[in-house]
Amino acid sequence: MKNLKLGVISIALSAGLATGLVPADVAGATDGVAKIKYYPAEDWQQATAEAVNLDQKKIDHLFDLSFEDSATQGVAFFKNGLLVGERYAEGYDENSHGTSWSMAKSFYAALIGVSIDRGEIESLDDPVSNYLDYFKDARRDITIRQILNMTSGLEMPSHEHEEMFFSSDHLAYAKEVGVEQKAGQIFEYNNVNSMLLADILFQVTGVAADKLLADRILNKIGLTDVVLWQDSEGTPLTYCCIDSTVRQYSRFGLLFARNGNWNGEQIISSDYVDETFTKVWDSLNSTTINQNRGYSLHWWISNHDERAIIFNASGKFGQYIFVDRSNDVVFTRITKYHPTGGSKQEWGALKYINWLGSIDFRISLAAFLDSVGIITLQGNEDGVGDVKTPATFEDGTSDEFYKNYNTIIDALIEASRP
Repeated sequence: MKNLKLGVISIALSAGLATGLVPADVAGATDGVAKIKYYPAEDWQQATAEAVNLDQKKIDHLFDLSFEDSATQGVAFFKNGLLVGERYAEGYDENSHGTSWSMAKSFYAALIGVSIDRGEIESLDDPVSNYLDYFKDARRDITIRQILNMTSGLEMPSHEHEEMFFSSDHLAYAKEVGVEQKAGQIFEYNNVNSMLLADILFQVTGVAADKLLADRILNKIGLTDVVLWQDSEGTPLTYCCIDSTVRQYSRFGLLFARNGNWNGEQIISSDYVDETFTKVWDSLNSTTINQNRGYSLHWWISNHDERAIIFNASGKFGQYIFVDRSNDVVFTRITKYHPTGGSKQEWGALKYINWLGSIDFRISLAAFLDSVGIITLQGNEDGVGDVKTPATFEDGTSDEFYKNYNTIIDALIEASRP
């Protein structure tokens, strides 16, 4: 396991950070460094824990807990926009991509806020039918807010719409999902809600959601080492699947930690960020995490008490971007990933079995075919395989991180304090 130890911060005035500090000043400027809020340029500025009034032992403990789970690929801790520490599993480093899975929901939900800011969408409380003609049926009263809060009441089968991931046209699948119960009554984590964002955003802008995300948010915050996955028809997957690095994902966390502002530019209105980071649902049970969590506008709530308010973007297999606005802290953790190449799903020979049996059966069969060399999932030496799709294998599937979730959140709260 590689543990990258960071040295004293190095700040270049030419990078556009009007800090008043030069490298020689930093070691003796702990108070100043601790109070200044930085933004990364092409690279993150780095600092010791001491320079930002934190305890390195507490951060090390947080990292140790994270790596008790062998699925962990990398973690990084940021304070005041400074990279205070990071650690990577053997064979990975700060340039290694992970995949987001459902962390992507938080990214695309941010575009709804931008469209509201621009007047393209009037309100979160608008009926979706104002923007999607095919919702002028039993779904006519479902609002955008209910879509984002996972209270739409849309059908939720036993396979939880994982069938959609294996289809060639994810949006066509989502369009056909009908109503199961009255909207606004219960929380039900439904990927179809998030996939519909692709069409809402396209209808109000005429631009594909992945291009919108790049142009309106990612490029502005320097999150450019990124893969935005599409389905086989070229429709952006707005419910999952953004590939990037720990450091790059953390830029998005910092944007929300800073109330939607990036170095003076208000990319997302602070009102929308405030509304996002308002507890809507709590006491949500989980089959994987031993904690009652909360939810709001496509973000999860990790902690909401007098100690700290921490929200997170979360992915299925244990990918997280934790954001503590009050302490200006971002902590990111991703799991082991083996890119299959490309940015558009291509199922290759698997398209012939994508309709067979249960989801678990298909996954197991695909893994078997890969193991005996009939297909190639993980890519050759150039990272290109027969099948191109985000895929997390057994080595990237979390276990201990989920079991220790409460302890890890407690450790994060402690690491964020002087």
